[in-house]
Amino acid sequence: MVTKYIKRIDQYIIKKYLGTFFLAIALIISISIIFDVSENIDDFITKNAPIKAIILDYYLNFIPYYANLFSALFTFIAVIFFTSKMAYNSEIIAILASGVSYRRLMRPYMIASGVIAGMSWILGNFVIPSATDARVNFRNTYINNEFVNVDKNIHRQLEPGMYVYMQSYNNRLDVGYRFSIEKFDGKKLVTKLMAESIKWDRDKKKWVIQNYYIRDMRAEQEVIKTGVSMDTTLRMLPADFGQQNAKEETMDYWKINAYIKDLKLRGVDNVARYEQESYKRTAGPVSTFILSVIGVSLASRRMRGGLGIHLGIGLFLSFSYIMFMQVSTIFAVKVGFNALLAVWLPNLIYSFIAIGLYRWASK
Repeated sequence: MVTKYIKRIDQYIIKKYLGTFFLAIALIISISIIFDVSENIDDFITKNAPIKAIILDYYLNFIPYYANLFSALFTFIAVIFFTSKMAYNSEIIAILASGVSYRRLMRPYMIASGVIAGMSWILGNFVIPSATDARVNFRNTYINNEFVNVDKNIHRQLEPGMYVYMQSYNNRLDVGYRFSIEKFDGKKLVTKLMAESIKWDRDKKKWVIQNYYIRDMRAEQEVIKTGVSMDTTLRMLPADFGQQNAKEETMDYWKINAYIKDLKLRGVDNVARYEQESYKRTAGPVSTFILSVIGVSLASRRMRGGLGIHLGIGLFLSFSYIMFMQVSTIFAVKVGFNALLAVWLPNLIYSFIAIGLYRWASK
């Protein structure tokens, strides 16, 4: 009889948790879509965006992206909201008075958190990347202005001991100017190629080096070669110099990890943005458990001020968590702070807050 009663409580709490969470997410996504339509309606009309593309390519892919983005925040709000109502209806007191420990009370919350965290991890690593690819392509076609590469003095490492340089790159024509390749054997320069330009041949899928000059220093004496045009394959593509906005968000679990490995090999500077995206896809779902513990610990105790004070404290903690996450990831990208530590630091700090509040609430 007691076991049946406890199972019924589990079902009741899980149903409340998931129901409140999905209702909150549905409301915020609906509001977000309305605001997005009002902001972009002029672009849709002036650029003749097809209705089918707007609905299927953009907004159908808009929903999972923003639902996953807001999941941690609304997990917290959902827990605060329905647990606070249970506390002020004396349901929490009745459950604890029946012999259920506070630790046992947390079980249905952790089960529901596990469902949300699992969904978030699968969406973030396997579903959303392909959806984001279609959404970003739509934005680049019908909303964003045409991208122009303005980078100067571009350096890349294509493989160990092989470096390329371009003074500038024109992404419209797929042409790099003042191009050079340097090959080293240890610290010794063995070959250097300098060229007026390098152009991507879209038919052959190869690079064409134009008006080149090669110094080969491997032999006893220096050998110089010149030429007008030469086809070559290099470990770089025009996409590496194209629009980079949200590129990391379009890669699934396998692609982003392989790409990070390749970037490190090539010596590209912006590896941190891809690393923090990869780490964030696990840290985000884990934060669901941490924020749930904080939410239950706060809302299960009756306070003067009722639901309002619970929501106020909850919103302060949730927004401070989000702000902390944003600041730490900016440090990883801009300052060179360790990406793994930057992404996981908010979870570590808020884990201590969760433990402290749990001990306070369980007394």
